[in-house]
Amino acid sequence: MNDYCDYSAPELVKMLGRRFKDYRMRANWTQKEVAEMSGLSILTIHRFENGSVGNISLSTFLLLLKSVGCINDLDELMPEQPESPYLYKENHKKAQRVRHKKI
Repeated sequence: MNDYCDYSAPELVKMLGRRFKDYRMRANWTQKEVAEMSGLSILTIHRFENGSVGNISLSTFLLLLKSVGCINDLDELMPEQPESPYLYKENHKKAQRVRHKKI
C-alpha cells in the first residue's frame, strides 16, 4: 500500500491522470469517446492524462470516473463510517459540528 502523504496535490493529480489513461485504454476508448460520454473537452482529458495540469476540479474528476465506469469505487476511496457513540451529546442528540472548549 502506498503512502501518499508526502505527495503534493499536483503530483497526485498527475498520478491520477496516468491511472485514468490506463483505465481508458483498457476500456478501448479514445479521448474523443470519453469527451463525448463525460461532456468534457478532448483538451481537458488530454491535459489530465499527460500531466500538464496541476489541478482538476472534483466535479470534472467525478465525470471522468463515471465515463470509465469507476464511479462506484468511491466507496473504496472514502467508505462510509459506522455510527460512533462519541458523536452523541449527553441529551442523545447527534453532534452537528466539533467545537473545542475554551480554556
